[in-house]
Amino acid sequence: MTKRRSRITAAFFALVVLLSTSTSYAYEDGKAVAVGQRGMDRFYKQVLSWGPCQPFAVDERSRSAFKRGDVQCARLEVPLDYEKPEDRAVSVGVLRRVASEPQRRIGSLVVNPGGPGGSGMTYVAGMIDQQKNSAIGKRFDLVGFDPRGVGASEPRVQCLTDAERDEQRLRPKDVGADETEAQNKDYVKKCTERTGVDVLANVGTRDVVRDVDVLRAALGDQKLSYLGYSYGTRIGTLYAETFPKNVRAMVLDGAVAVKQDKVADAARQAQAFQDAFGRFAAWCAQRDCPIGTDPALAQNRLDILTGGLKDKPMAVRDRKLSHSDARTATLQAMYSDRLWETLLRGLQELKQSRGDTLLQLADQYLGRTNDGSYSRIQDAFIAIRCMDEPPVKDRAELEANRRRVLEILGNEDAVQTDERALGPCAFWPAPHSSEPHQPELQGQGLPQVLVVSTTGDPATPYQSGVDLAAALRARLLTYKGNQHTAFLHNIQCVDGIGTNYLVELRLPEADSTC
Repeated sequence: MTKRRSRITAAFFALVVLLSTSTSYAYEDGKAVAVGQRGMDRFYKQVLSWGPCQPFAVDERSRSAFKRGDVQCARLEVPLDYEKPEDRAVSVGVLRRVASEPQRRIGSLVVNPGGPGGSGMTYVAGMIDQQKNSAIGKRFDLVGFDPRGVGASEPRVQCLTDAERDEQRLRPKDVGADETEAQNKDYVKKCTERTGVDVLANVGTRDVVRDVDVLRAALGDQKLSYLGYSYGTRIGTLYAETFPKNVRAMVLDGAVAVKQDKVADAARQAQAFQDAFGRFAAWCAQRDCPIGTDPALAQNRLDILTGGLKDKPMAVRDRKLSHSDARTATLQAMYSDRLWETLLRGLQELKQSRGDTLLQLADQYLGRTNDGSYSRIQDAFIAIRCMDEPPVKDRAELEANRRRVLEILGNEDAVQTDERALGPCAFWPAPHSSEPHQPELQGQGLPQVLVVSTTGDPATPYQSGVDLAAALRARLLTYKGNQHTAFLHNIQCVDGIGTNYLVELRLPEADSTC
């Protein structure tokens, strides 16, 4: 996330992670076993040993979340390499809160919050209070898992230490392509040394999907009920393609693009962030707005307001707010209009030479907690992305991609100059394990699923949900709002439709709008 300019619109240029190829599986008693592959029985037939969750905590957030007395945790054993299941095994952390009406229990609802690199265990622990008395909390065991390499799963992906991550945020960004590439090579070297090539080679979505099916079996569910947000929709989509007969129900909210054109998808996302900033600027203009009363000039005013941080980061107690942090804070606030008030306060403080709120927003995005530790979501994000798509290893291709984004957007300010530098994936120690493709679902028996897409979602633009629904022949639920994902976020219309589907398997007769 090292960009030379302050434009938030292309901050996620490298976000698009393309779908994996499917593997051929046979189905036996509701369980999927790879054709011709031996040694999987011990994984599919394992019994989870549930116990207290506190030993699974790895950072301040999980330590707080896992103090609850109504959650249980366990470790799921899975092969590191599914092509060699008899070799090394690794563990996936799993958390559950059992259904509050066990006599009416449907089964497990497996939840992934996205990322990639987000902790499903921490996320589910955080949603329990809201859901424990709902139909979902009454009828389902709520289950969150930390994908391989993430959070409580072992081993974890680690590239940078907490101190190195802090230092990286303060590093000058106005450097040439050669220096940026040298930094990326050093980053990959640290990833390799601290995590291991064998682990890095097997953290892609292809392998996570196989873990989910082992988890389904270990939970005792013949069919999977699944809720995936953002990158979690990629896990769900590939699971639906790989194990269609094992799906009971799926809600996929905030769809990651399924198209094969990653440059067009990146441009679409850049435009969505630009549009989100425009909506914020119009809202801000009606208040005491430090970036002015004319939304058309807001980006330039923001650049001026934050420009001084390029040369001199601002002291914030025993830390410093960098220009990169200010941009990251702005990006974080685009994820939901509920954060606009916080960003407004942060910009007002910045005008007064204070940076507390902006630093907090940047920490929230980057996974830094109050004790100075990081969740490692940034390391996992890069590791998974590098395994999920073919890397760009040619600067000429980078420049061609840059020019094409410019053609699509018609806005030079949305194109990052340092995208001429090769990213970490160009130097990754293992070949990517996926190739982009449309889901292949013809005649495979997948039940109809529900896709939720929000009109003002900057991270996973609305059209991506439309495309995913078409690809899966799913029912589409449109939410008119300004936020990233919508289901179970206290939106009565959306929650009602999604809950009826998960509990009763009843979908609206046609695509719907809330």
